[in-house]
Amino acid sequence: MKKVKYHYNKQTLRYERIKPSWSKNLLLGMSFLITSAIFGVGMAMLGFYYFDSPKEKILKREIEKMQLEYGILDQKLEQMTEVLQGLEYRDENIYRVVFEAEPIPASVREAGTGGSQKYKSLEGFENSDLMENTAMLLDRLRKKMYVQSKSYDEVAELIKNKELMLSSIPAIMPVANKDLTRVASGYGMRIHPIYKTYKMHTGMDFTAPVGTDIYSTGSGTVVEVEYGSGGYGKHVIVDHGFGYQTLYGHMYKVNVKRGQKVLRGEVLGSVGNTGTSTGPHLHYEVVKNGIKINPVNYYFNDLTPEEFERMLEISSNHNQSFD
Repeated sequence: MKKVKYHYNKQTLRYERIKPSWSKNLLLGMSFLITSAIFGVGMAMLGFYYFDSPKEKILKREIEKMQLEYGILDQKLEQMTEVLQGLEYRDENIYRVVFEAEPIPASVREAGTGGSQKYKSLEGFENSDLMENTAMLLDRLRKKMYVQSKSYDEVAELIKNKELMLSSIPAIMPVANKDLTRVASGYGMRIHPIYKTYKMHTGMDFTAPVGTDIYSTGSGTVVEVEYGSGGYGKHVIVDHGFGYQTLYGHMYKVNVKRGQKVLRGEVLGSVGNTGTSTGPHLHYEVVKNGIKINPVNYYFNDLTPEEFERMLEISSNHNQSFD
């Protein structure tokens, strides 16, 4: 109930009711409205600050779910990175070693995926750090997987070449010599049969009757056929690729021609006594990258460990060579 105010009139000696003017009533009304508005706004602000609206509650739940999913995604990316690191280790320390491939530099494997501008669109959000970190992990993993994929492509090609190399490099004895009694002289310093002085013997001599078959010790291409009467006499050179060549000297008969493709075990000709030779034998050489090396290490397809030891013993004797 609205309060009624009175004042004492000294002239009439009575209490008279006070009637406020319309301007005062207006001012009081405006004051009430302003006070109410301020109070309402304050209460609304407190409500918004301390109490979430239904939409805000839904958004907060979605944000929490997103943060949880980003965290799970980061864990999975870390696990995938660990798996990839295992693949990289095997690639560098097993596959590329076996197939004699150069290692991939760390600078290539760990190359960047772009500058900070790449993630600029993710800036300015409440969870920008979380999103940027996940994006960088994903980009780094994708780049490393691409490099590893290219490495496996290279290894696959090396496997193909390795199969070709294994069939091409010298790996058998050039004459049928299972009892090893026909090895006359090995690689190293030997007495020259004519000059009777020590001289480097750059191959191995296999004694055998004239006409004994001579076999190509690896697949390849005949690059030289000579019929000279001096030096190696009639001889054949086969290029096996991968830096390997073999020479077959003092032949009696030549069954191949220059440019011909031959397979391991194919007959090139027969043992003879042509050129600078003091008896029927085959002079056999292995050349790797232009350097004549000891052929004794290239009979692993023919000899057992015991036979190989016997071969080493015979070929290491400092006897007289046949050429």
